[in-house]
Amino acid sequence: MSEPIIPHSRPSLGETEAQAVAEVIRSGWLAQGDKVAAFEDVIAKVTGQAHGAAVSSGTAALYLALMALGIGSRDEVIIPSYACAALLQAVRQAGARPVPVDIDAATYNLSPTATARAITPRTKAVIVVHSFGLPADAAALKGNGIPLIEDCAQTLGVSVGGAPVGSVGDLTVCSFYATKMITTGEGGMVLGRQDSLLTRIRALRQYDEHDDPEQAFNYKMTDVQAALGLCQAARLKTFLGRRCAIAARYAEAVREAGGTPPVVPSGGTHGYFRFVVQLSRSVAPVLKQADALGIACRRPVYKPIHRYLGLSGFPESDAAWERTFSIPIYPALSDDEVGRVVTAIPAMLSG
Repeated sequence: MSEPIIPHSRPSLGETEAQAVAEVIRSGWLAQGDKVAAFEDVIAKVTGQAHGAAVSSGTAALYLALMALGIGSRDEVIIPSYACAALLQAVRQAGARPVPVDIDAATYNLSPTATARAITPRTKAVIVVHSFGLPADAAALKGNGIPLIEDCAQTLGVSVGGAPVGSVGDLTVCSFYATKMITTGEGGMVLGRQDSLLTRIRALRQYDEHDDPEQAFNYKMTDVQAALGLCQAARLKTFLGRRCAIAARYAEAVREAGGTPPVVPSGGTHGYFRFVVQLSRSVAPVLKQADALGIACRRPVYKPIHRYLGLSGFPESDAAWERTFSIPIYPALSDDEVGRVVTAIPAMLSG
């Protein structure tokens, strides 16, 4: 009998999470409550921000961050082209114009140089994704004087120079989807230091009990989700350690097989949300070979954002889409599964 397929992603869940969720159910209070408030405080500390507002998804967090900044019609928001389409959808939902910008070839993060060139009088925000676990240069992007939203969905718990990733932005957003650094199933959060912005977000995340009706909706997180998130947050350091240990084994095997593992700048850190391998050719045959070997590998971005918009002139994003793929890396991988992947890397890269 052939061995089971190793999935590309899998959450790390155990009895502690099950008991925490069961306790909330037995309490009879399932909606937003004390567990959500506690989870907000924990994630604020993880990101180095002062306050958090938990919401229903990472996409909702992006949208509410834009709304809190007063962004709307005729405004422009700069986003990386090589990123999840959630950014595109959030900017569109806010009524603004998305302006995709090319990435840095080595890090896959938003290029500060290209960002500076893209700024116009209508630019009202920059969203930077810390892609695949590698922190972007948020300080350089903040230096443009444009409100900065940090997307830490893939770097939660990572630090740079002793400062948590997510501590630079005017607002920071997280996603707690099933495949993220920690999970609540679905869920997200907006974090920041300005009381006025967080007050605005809390008002927008619920449609009821407003003296003056406004453009609010139900974007709330439940205590059931938050109880799961609190357990996951307590394990975050362990999760990161496991990811780094697996990455070290992968990196050696990839180099020996002629591929390029993720780049970590001198003195930098990496959370290894994804282990992205770069080749000098198309990865299409590699993905087929990996599938035949029972290892689910993927392109790390389904489709660059500029392609959704019918735009061209994004050579680094196009090259990354054509020549990179992601190998399974997550704390729930067993040692045997890691060994299978390491053994299969030479055959995968041969295509």
